[in-house]
Amino acid sequence: MYIPKCFKITDEEICHDIMKDHSFATLISKHNEIPFATHLPLILNKDHTHLYGHFARSNPQWIDIKDQTVLAIFHGPHCYISPSWYETNQAVPTWNYVTVHVYGEVKFLEDENELKSSLHDMVLKYESEESPYQLQNVDAEYLSSMNKGIQGFKIKINKIEGKAKLSQNHSKERQKLVINQLEKIPNTDEQQISSLMKANLQE
Repeated sequence: MYIPKCFKITDEEICHDIMKDHSFATLISKHNEIPFATHLPLILNKDHTHLYGHFARSNPQWIDIKDQTVLAIFHGPHCYISPSWYETNQAVPTWNYVTVHVYGEVKFLEDENELKSSLHDMVLKYESEESPYQLQNVDAEYLSSMNKGIQGFKIKINKIEGKAKLSQNHSKERQKLVINQLEKIPNTDEQQISSLMKANLQE
């Protein structure tokens, strides 16, 4: 990924947080010698060494993905930045965003207990604390039959790249003008980008 020095995330813990908070990722590999992508949740393990996920068996991407080096893209908040917010109109539009790219090797989950554990962790992550749903309460035979329709995998993380493009290449005064405008927009992405920009200014 192209990352100008001022946009590079140097703290890996920040990258881990982005991966956890925006875990619906894009997984890119080669299938039949051309790029192939699937959009799916990827769960970072506690040791931050692997990502866990699963394909539908009808998805052809899994057929030749084993042992490949793949790219997983985690898309954080992003939004349009209008030059009308600046102190001058002699400027052009841009886009602020946060993203993390992860490179690693794919291994299939051959052990059924490891697959069950990864599915349990995924449900636990996304179900609310008040939810009565628990995967272990699902009938074992039914769950086993459903699991035959998926291919579980893990990605051994070899490299992480993080990028936060938050107008750092502009003056602090201009960044404050952008923050002021973003705070007026109720959309989630604009609110998150404005919060990240404010935090960046305070560092």
